[in-house]
Amino acid sequence: MENGPVPVRIFDTTLRDGEQSPGATLNLHEKLEIARQLELLGVDIIEAGFPIASPGDFEAVRRIAREIGPLGKDRPNGPPVIAGLARANKEDIDACWEAVREAPRPRIHVFLATSDIHLQYKLRMTREECLARIREMVAYARRFCEDVEFSPEDAGRTDRDFLMQALTVAVEAGATTLNIPDTVGYTTPEEFGSLFAEIRRRVPGVERVILSAHCHNDLGLATANTLAAIRNGARQVEVTVNGIGERAGNTALEEVVMALHTRRDLFGVRTYIDTTQIYRTSRLVSALTGIPVQPNKAIVGANAFAHEAGIHQDGMLKNPLTYEIMRPETVGVPESRLVLGKHSGRHAFRVRLEQMGYHLSPEAFEEAFRRFKALCDRKKYVTDFDLEALMADFTQSSGQTWRLDTLQVMCGTPAIATATVRLIGPDGEVRLGTGTGNGPVDAAYRAIETALGVQARLLEFNVHAVTPGRDAMGRVFVQAEDPQSGELAGGFGADTDIVVAAAKAYLNALLRLARAPQGARVELSVPVP
Repeated sequence: MENGPVPVRIFDTTLRDGEQSPGATLNLHEKLEIARQLELLGVDIIEAGFPIASPGDFEAVRRIAREIGPLGKDRPNGPPVIAGLARANKEDIDACWEAVREAPRPRIHVFLATSDIHLQYKLRMTREECLARIREMVAYARRFCEDVEFSPEDAGRTDRDFLMQALTVAVEAGATTLNIPDTVGYTTPEEFGSLFAEIRRRVPGVERVILSAHCHNDLGLATANTLAAIRNGARQVEVTVNGIGERAGNTALEEVVMALHTRRDLFGVRTYIDTTQIYRTSRLVSALTGIPVQPNKAIVGANAFAHEAGIHQDGMLKNPLTYEIMRPETVGVPESRLVLGKHSGRHAFRVRLEQMGYHLSPEAFEEAFRRFKALCDRKKYVTDFDLEALMADFTQSSGQTWRLDTLQVMCGTPAIATATVRLIGPDGEVRLGTGTGNGPVDAAYRAIETALGVQARLLEFNVHAVTPGRDAMGRVFVQAEDPQSGELAGGFGADTDIVVAAAKAYLNALLRLARAPQGARVELSVPVP
């Protein structure tokens, strides 16, 4: 038996619920990369996807089960459990089992709505039919897998007496984890905590299963509700990196983990998370999904460990504990800033990257070093934040079918903005495109569309300076929509020239639309001369 505080299992659903954020579609390579980082982070369970949703999602779950599932055997909590989601029907469960079966520790996660509004309007099902379906499908899943999780969707709005019946049936049918989802972010911490206390009192056999919490952030209460559940007996929490997810998102992994870490005196539990990997994981997920992290985001935001007010600065100089309840290095944010410049060599660059959590192959390192040197020619000093932006741009562009080679823009008053782009694709194929528009960015985007032979609707455009100063790198996040299919995709780009950064971001978004699992309707065609 383990000594010390009781562990709380971290169930990460970034690759399933998190990917449901508009524009956050990930390809197979990107999902595998995030899954590897989640294993390094030390999560207990990786919900790799919804296998029945599409052939691409099935293959991603299968590859994660096969390649990531065996990793981490020497960790205190062992290799990660690889879970797949399934509706309460045999077709979904069959697909889920086929996808996760190669993992050393597979899990089938079955869900069925239990609130009256979902039963009446979505499922067209009576309460009696709902209970019968739970019993049948949980038992069916147990025929394949010893680890079966059951979730009563919209539990937060389910009649409590009926919810207790549904959970009792699930336990009797063989569920090993009972997850309580506040699917629409409706409950308050007092309500959600009392719900877990009531489940522990009223559900027979509950002592044989793990209670789990899955909260959404529609009222901004996801983390508070999750912590309330832990204080009332939840020993698994379902979270996403950066809190991404449908609508207002899910409970943020980093917030729950660091709350438990910082306030051990209050909660008396622990996790197996390597907190020094939190910042690195956050940046990777942000870069690959194209969803920026707001500057004032708890734990991982750019301002989380920044101090500007004179009183705060004075206190920090005397003792950092005056204004910081956790040290930045605890979550992987470098405390000191190693200044790199054009005179730095490969060794110094490699050491700094490794200190920041980046371990590259020889080929990838040479390409990253080339980009670093190009940045140094345009920027006197390169800070850690510059390196984070450079590596995020490098990570997203790796494996792309097309890359931006050159961009030339002419603009001014009263001239019409004109742009010319040169793209290099597979096997060295070159495409040129020109465009005019209402400003340099619009012209560059039209030129890229001409070169690729595609069009998209720009929905969001965000540009941020990575560091202060006139030579700061610009980070651009965009969201684009396929006008025919309605598919959404995000893109990220970084450069000291914000027009170039904007062009990279838009190119990334277009390429994502072209390869989106449900949006392959965008076809790259050779433009007519």
